[in-house]
Amino acid sequence: MSWSVGEAAQQSGVSVRSLHHYDTIGLLHPSGRTSAGYRQYEYADLVRLQRIVAYRSLGLGLDEIARLLSVDTADPVEHLLRHRVRLTAELARLRAQRALIDTTVDAWTMGTQLTPDELFEVFGVLDPAEHEPEAQQRWGDTDAYRSSHRRTAQYTKADWLTITAATSAIEQRFVDLLATGAPASGPEAGAAAEAHRQNITTWYYDCSYDIHRGLAEMYVADERFAAHYDALAPGLSTYVHDAIVANANANADAAPDQAQT
Repeated sequence: MSWSVGEAAQQSGVSVRSLHHYDTIGLLHPSGRTSAGYRQYEYADLVRLQRIVAYRSLGLGLDEIARLLSVDTADPVEHLLRHRVRLTAELARLRAQRALIDTTVDAWTMGTQLTPDELFEVFGVLDPAEHEPEAQQRWGDTDAYRSSHRRTAQYTKADWLTITAATSAIEQRFVDLLATGAPASGPEAGAAAEAHRQNITTWYYDCSYDIHRGLAEMYVADERFAAHYDALAPGLSTYVHDAIVANANANADAAPDQAQT
């Protein structure tokens, strides 16, 4: 039994034009031709086409698919594993890019009047103003949001550069601690968590240990925050969460006025 190019296209979901291209580049030659010169595909051709479609769905290019299907190629599993490594790296890159666009720890509190050039200088590709509607919807009725919005509206570019540098330095402390294997419940991670809390209090709103613990939960529950931290180092969102919770628990017996510092 054989199939015309139109029938092969219908069976596989691949366009006739693509089948013509596959023939031209040697990826899939039909086994026969009609007396009028039209392509005729045999069962073995459709099996090869199914494999091409499967590899294309994995994001492989036509050249790589040709190598996979060639007689002299290495084990297809090895090729797929190498492709998986590339996809993992690309996924990390895309997650980091999305994190820059979608969120930073500070994005939801922005009320600044920086110019577009100043925003780019401070935050790169991130546009914090994009998050203002969501921030207002989620936290607009809270004292923390009102305090943060009021204070940040007065900040200058120099203020934001200072805030960004301070925040990046604290995040780097967490990255370094995670890399060295320091426990999240240890004193060094606790000091980093406390610096994180104090940074929020200094620039945005009074961040109590209870509020800080709630932020920690958001860092792992909200995929955008998790992506922000995990783009800095795999597993960092969980590490920051655990360090903040441990620090908050260790200070649970602090005096009320101290906890609201």
